[in-house]
Amino acid sequence: MKRFVAKVAYDGTGYFGFQRQPAPTATVQRALERAIERVTGQQIAVLAAGRTDTGVHALGQTIAFDADWNHSESDLLRAINAELPMDIALQELWKQDGFHPRFDALWRQYVYRVTTPPARNPLLNDRAWQLVGQSIDLGALQDAAALCLGEHDFAAFGTAPQEGSVNTVREVFRSRWDVEKNDQGCFYIYRVRATAFLYHMVRRMVGTMVQVGIGKIDLEEFEEILLSRDIQRAKVLAPAMGLTLEAVGYPLPTEQATISRRSCELATEAELE
Repeated sequence: MKRFVAKVAYDGTGYFGFQRQPAPTATVQRALERAIERVTGQQIAVLAAGRTDTGVHALGQTIAFDADWNHSESDLLRAINAELPMDIALQELWKQDGFHPRFDALWRQYVYRVTTPPARNPLLNDRAWQLVGQSIDLGALQDAAALCLGEHDFAAFGTAPQEGSVNTVREVFRSRWDVEKNDQGCFYIYRVRATAFLYHMVRRMVGTMVQVGIGKIDLEEFEEILLSRDIQRAKVLAPAMGLTLEAVGYPLPTEQATISRRSCELATEAELE
């Protein structure tokens, strides 16, 4: 058996999250395992860097699976993609013995998109949180985001995703809002990178920061909520459709590892800007 690693992109709109659930519930993990099993003829268990929620998307989800395969990695990538539904696709695939997408990860990075159109745009229904007609103070968003940098107990914004765990401390390396404009309007883009995330952590952070940006609460109250560790105070959970798992970072591969294409382990800050 060989261990294969892949970077996966998916539109999470039609799925009840990544993690496998009892049939016939549609999940990304179930779709991946079924496609790989059809190609290899073997029962497959897919490991992942993290579990995205219902409706959340991914550009850089990292998975791993074990299989017997005597052809090239490029052949395996093409064969699996031919079996996957159109809203899921492997972007890269390589062999790497001993790799674990969750335990080897150094960080995860999410991006969240908010837009303020004059009227609802149906083409953005599954891609951004539309705050129709709202005015947002970018400076206020950036100030709130800066308060999240560093190591904090983020219990006010989420719960531990592992059953039985009570650890809600996470270290955030990047927390920043920017503005992008295109032919569909003005978008407020939040990027956050951390060692790991709590359940609903990014969506509650975004929901509360937007409250600062539209003047519902001030920066001091945002900081009080963060320090309170009281999840009841973070009342706004941003919708899932605006959230995308953008990238997962890993140590540089060892000399023994076989990399069939440039992997996400070699991603640089310049590539993510």
